[in-house]
Amino acid sequence: MSGTGPREAVFPTRMNLTLTKGRLKGAQTGHSLLAKKRDALTTRFRQILKKVDEAKRLMGRVLQLASFSLAEVTYTAGDIGYQVQESVKRASYTVEARQENVSGVVLPTFESVRSKEGNDFNLTGLSRGGQQIQKCRDTYVKAVGTLVELASLQTAFTILDEVIRATNRRVNAIEHVIIPRLDNTIKYINSELDEMDREEFFRLKKVQGKKKRDAERVLNERKEKNDAHEQSGGSVHRDEGIGGGAGGGDDMLGQGKDEDVIF
Repeated sequence: MSGTGPREAVFPTRMNLTLTKGRLKGAQTGHSLLAKKRDALTTRFRQILKKVDEAKRLMGRVLQLASFSLAEVTYTAGDIGYQVQESVKRASYTVEARQENVSGVVLPTFESVRSKEGNDFNLTGLSRGGQQIQKCRDTYVKAVGTLVELASLQTAFTILDEVIRATNRRVNAIEHVIIPRLDNTIKYINSELDEMDREEFFRLKKVQGKKKRDAERVLNERKEKNDAHEQSGGSVHRDEGIGGGAGGGDDMLGQGKDEDVIF
């Protein structure tokens, strides 16, 4: 029992043994399912981890190019921030959230959507720097798309990390605590039932032996009584035979009188 906690207080009966075996089977099935879920989540987690690493490396390069493009625009056309704010009335780049189910775990997925409608401030940079402004805009659009992808991967990474830890704790608890405890309970019930069976067999054997001895004693007593009765009955018959021989000739001829009979 060491290392598995105290044994459960279960009364050793056949019904409790059946119930404990059912619980053990359920625990083993749950352990198998949770282990498969953990493996699937771990596989997905490793894939996301690889994509996160690639997205972070790409993000660094894209932001570097975007910063250089903005510097070129500032050098060529000056500060165009005010012109862009006046030209843009509606966002042309939005983010949509979707859900992905991985072994029962819902992972949010962000997807970037670029609208074709709206003012793209085409007139900005008309006098000078138009090519640099277009290049800077495309570079920042790509950077935002990479940022959205990285945010989606990072969110899924965090959620999967927490779920995998919780699943590992459950798997370890079932494997190292629940299943050994149920095994020990089943062994305890089996040993107690075997001991009860041995005690019942010994008791029945004792009762059967006592009944056999009682039957033999009764039989011997009856035999002794029959022998004594036979011995006493045999002596009386011999005496009667002797008396009949002494004066029995007249009686046998019917000449004897019975004083109790009155005619």
